[in-house]
Amino acid sequence: MHNPFGPGAVKTHRYTVRPQDFADFGEATGGLVHAVLGTFALGREMEWAARLFVLDMKDADEEGIGTALAIRHHAPAFAGETLVLTATFDALDGATLRCAVEARVGARLVATGHTEQRIVARARLAARFAALQADAAATAQSEPNQ
Repeated sequence: MHNPFGPGAVKTHRYTVRPQDFADFGEATGGLVHAVLGTFALGREMEWAARLFVLDMKDADEEGIGTALAIRHHAPAFAGETLVLTATFDALDGATLRCAVEARVGARLVATGHTEQRIVARARLAARFAALQADAAATAQSEPNQ
């Protein structure tokens, strides 16, 4: 990992809201809640804005993985509107990058929040995932059928 950034550095990401980004939990759970950008889609785009730093920081044998995400909604974003997400480099604590993220449609503040992403060796991450999957499979085999 290399870090060409310091606190206050900024990355910007633009995203156009689509109907599939609305808060909708499917027919079995009541369907569409609101025809506005849902928290889950907003979180995805906030993480992407901060990941733009990770892409410039990680070495070829490394990958970033999200470790924290906090979102506070301030106003809605509607289908067809362009969300401008600004990630601001807060700190690098070891291999963990912390960013503040702001989302706006024009002058309207849609959301604020923060992300954390850890940069790790791909091989180490793959080994950790494999070990956890093996543990889960062993646990499932040892549990009685329900």
